[in-house]
Amino acid sequence: MTKSAIESDRRETVIRRWFDSWLWAEDCGITDIFAPDCLYVESWGPRYRGADQVAHWFQEWNGRGQVQAWEIRQFFHNELGTAVEWFFRCEMRDGTVQEFDGMSLVIWDEAGRIASLKEFGCNIHQYDPYAQGGTPQFRQEPALWF
Repeated sequence: MTKSAIESDRRETVIRRWFDSWLWAEDCGITDIFAPDCLYVESWGPRYRGADQVAHWFQEWNGRGQVQAWEIRQFFHNELGTAVEWFFRCEMRDGTVQEFDGMSLVIWDEAGRIASLKEFGCNIHQYDPYAQGGTPQFRQEPALWF
């Protein structure tokens, strides 16, 4: 196995550990996964600075909701970072269900921890706005995660 393949496997293991934390609602080593001064940006705007704040958000959020699926579809790697494509579904305690496709852009520090993670979301309820002709017909619906 090449050095690059070994590094890609290690990175994928770290990301899977993060996703598993959410699926199991259990901290699987957040302070080992994230750099102490990391930056985490969710697709709809909230930003968390530092592994301690990421850990706080994780604990607090899991009191309000449950991740039902966070399925990895594929990884893309380069020297500095990793992109991961995924599907996400959660249900909040108030009954609200959210599901969407997404990607995370991960930048690694020299110790192999996540220094930066930015999420990007995509609505899974897609449609052709030109199905009725040349003038687009857009749905009037709010997006919960942007």
